[in-house]
Amino acid sequence: MAATADGTEQHTDAPASPPPPGRRRPGPVATVVGFFGELLITVGLVLGLFVVYSLWWTNVVADRAADKQADKVRDNWAQGPDGGGPVSFDSKNGIGFLHVPAMSGDEILVEKGTSMKVLNDGVAGYYTDPVKATLPTSGKKGNFSLAAHRDGHGAKFHGIHKLAKGDPIVFETKDTWYVYKVYGILPETSKYNVDVLGKIPKESGRKKAGHYITLTTCTPVYTSKYRYIVWGELVRTEKVDEERTPPAELG
Repeated sequence: MAATADGTEQHTDAPASPPPPGRRRPGPVATVVGFFGELLITVGLVLGLFVVYSLWWTNVVADRAADKQADKVRDNWAQGPDGGGPVSFDSKNGIGFLHVPAMSGDEILVEKGTSMKVLNDGVAGYYTDPVKATLPTSGKKGNFSLAAHRDGHGAKFHGIHKLAKGDPIVFETKDTWYVYKVYGILPETSKYNVDVLGKIPKESGRKKAGHYITLTTCTPVYTSKYRYIVWGELVRTEKVDEERTPPAELG
């Protein structure tokens, strides 16, 4: 701005600003780093979705399947003597229900076998191999050995670590409640240790034949490296009444 002869001010144009510098292209190293950064984010998202699928959605699907099978069992029992005889007891739908208050408030359907096809339906399965379980309904002494998932696919034994000595384990059939009490726990053992399933589970401290129950599942949580074992012993049985009143241990 400059003064003129008549005392007025004259505006002059300011010098033009220099043009902004051109945007620099990232170098090859930066390009590679950016690519791998985006790739890691994508992989992270995929892994996150897989975890959601494994730990949540498989539970939803398994619970639906287990509920459907459980309804079939109870409907069969409700038919009376003609629909609930020995033939239907060991049916493909399930043989009874496990109740473990300290571990879960849910009833757990028990089916034959411990294959992934069986356990992935959100149930517990009794062993047929490598050691055959002794069903309590047989009246014979032996070990009613069971397995279930700890995570995913219903995760029916997820809370097995909550069990302590003296806690009840109840198995419900059409006509009888079998009441067991926990007496032994093995927090970690090899998945190849089949002795824990023996008719006399000597590793539990028992030396004589009896009426035992064994719960097995994977450990640590979210892995299948080892097995977590809980042993119980039958303390009494109770006949099922018309109202299917649960025993005192489940009250």
